Amino acid sequence: MFMQSIIVIAVIVIVVIILLIWVINTRNRFVVLRNRVKDQAAQLDVQLKRRFDLIPNLVSVVKGQAGFEKSTLEAVIQARGAAGQAKNLPDTIKANNELTGALSKLIAVAESYPDLKSNAGFNQLSSELADTENKIAYARQFYNDTVLKFNNAIQMFPSNIIAGMCGFAEQEFLAAADNERENVKISAGDF
Repeated sequence: MFMQSIIVIAVIVIVVIILLIWVINTRNRFVVLRNRVKDQAAQLDVQLKRRFDLIPNLVSVVKGQAGFEKSTLEAVIQARGAAGQAKNLPDTIKANNELTGALSKLIAVAESYPDLKSNAGFNQLSSELADTENKIAYARQFYNDTVLKFNNAIQMFPSNIIAGMCGFAEQEFLAAADNERENVKISAGDF
């Protein structure tokens, strides 16, 4: 009888140790995934900052063009100001979506100014801006992929129990802005 009690106690201790190891590993996995989400958000922020820094130079070059639409420049400047004042990731993304729209309009309007189109500084800045926009798109994609892994880990049983006990919450995906979902309208005069 004594031997059976020792075996039962040993089995219980082993089960508790295995369960404790699983809880620790699961919690540590959540920490790693949460930190990856933060890292990807920071990578996105780096690209947004790069674009943010390019804009004053682009606006300066465009301002030098006589007769350029003042309202277009003002829209870019205001959108840049709003992006600079954003305090969290959702607000930053919203403000940067508006900035993207204003920059797109600026570049589109600039196409009708031959002197500006032939300006080497404008062309270089436009190229850098296009490259940065591509990097922003990739950073958004990587961020969403990382959020997907994190959210899946939080939602799946039985790890969702540990996630709830340790206070891990789902992260939001970065969705396309409404204006990015609209169909592009091209007329015969655009060619």
